[in-house]
Amino acid sequence: MKLGFITSILDSWTYEEMMDFASGQGFECVEVACWPQEKAERRYAGVSHIDAERVNQDDAYAEHIVEYAKKSGVEISALAYYPNVMVADKEKSATAVEHLKQVILASKKLGVGMVTTFIGRDQTKNIQENLELVKEIWPPIIKLAEECDVKIAIENCPMLFGKEQWPGGQNLMTTPPIWREVFRILDSDHLGINYDPSHFIWQMIDYIRPLYEFKDKIFHVHYKDIKIYKDKLESCGIMAYPLEYMSPKIPGLGDVDWGKYVSALTDIGYDGYTCIEIEDKAFEDFKEKVENSLIISKRYLEQYVI
Repeated sequence: MKLGFITSILDSWTYEEMMDFASGQGFECVEVACWPQEKAERRYAGVSHIDAERVNQDDAYAEHIVEYAKKSGVEISALAYYPNVMVADKEKSATAVEHLKQVILASKKLGVGMVTTFIGRDQTKNIQENLELVKEIWPPIIKLAEECDVKIAIENCPMLFGKEQWPGGQNLMTTPPIWREVFRILDSDHLGINYDPSHFIWQMIDYIRPLYEFKDKIFHVHYKDIKIYKDKLESCGIMAYPLEYMSPKIPGLGDVDWGKYVSALTDIGYDGYTCIEIEDKAFEDFKEKVENSLIISKRYLEQYVI
């Protein structure tokens, strides 16, 4: 397994500065944020270390991206873009789909071969209605990925944290039963999972067992922790906004048993990219704290990932 991080936490860094930091700290890979060049609608979004549209239009720029990665000795594990392509607003949906296609094309051109994203969800519809939307929106995206030989890895984050994401959340692929349905609808070797154990913690789902069932669908892995505040949960209950009773933490400071998690990954023979994801507000006050969040996380995880 190769240890890296998703670059969205380094939102003020250029591509070159980000790669220099990754190289200097001994990271082996980076999952590179590739949002459109516009204002972010939520935290950890809107970051663009690689301009996907420019990659597809400018050969010199694309060559620079590839060569700088080689010079840095840091591999690009995936191009990351996490929108809601199934949002109820059809114009927003179409815009997100178009950029996702640009990211897929850029992933091919750069020789990366992987895109990490969400499946999306229409918050005004129930699960079954959203599965029908999957049949409508996703086949052309999957077809392009197959033509480009680019794998799409869907993260299992519910995107259900605040009032703007309520009800339902903004990502359908949140549980193993829904994974089974989506993989039945979109039967493609190019569609899989970007596995994040932390989201199962606060959903009260076993975060180890699905690794074994879906071992052939795990394309990419995240390391992010979650801390449940039992006293708050007992007060507000599971129907509250999740952030009322839990918070994201750097690996080792939450409730994920990382020894068991990595052990299961080795059981299934996973030898791909594994990336730290930072959403811990305790490490966001200034640049040095952001850098330290990645350095400390790497130091902790190296007892399991060599």
